Amino acid sequence: MSKMKTHSGTKKRLKKTASGKLKRAHAFAYHKSEHKSSKRKRRLSGTTVISASDYRRIKHMI
Repeated sequence: MSKMKTHSGTKKRLKKTASGKLKRAHAFAYHKSEHKSSKRKRRLSGTTVISASDYRRIKHMI
């Protein structure tokens, strides 16, 4: 039986943490950023952990 392939877009966007959770970048962070406040851009910078409800769906892509 052949193995399932990893989704190419997913492997470029997600990283696995040491505990096995998945990290992702915040959405709405860069496009048209000149109209967003500094506070909002600062909050959107960095990474966040994928929610439990999304994890089950994304697990199949990896």
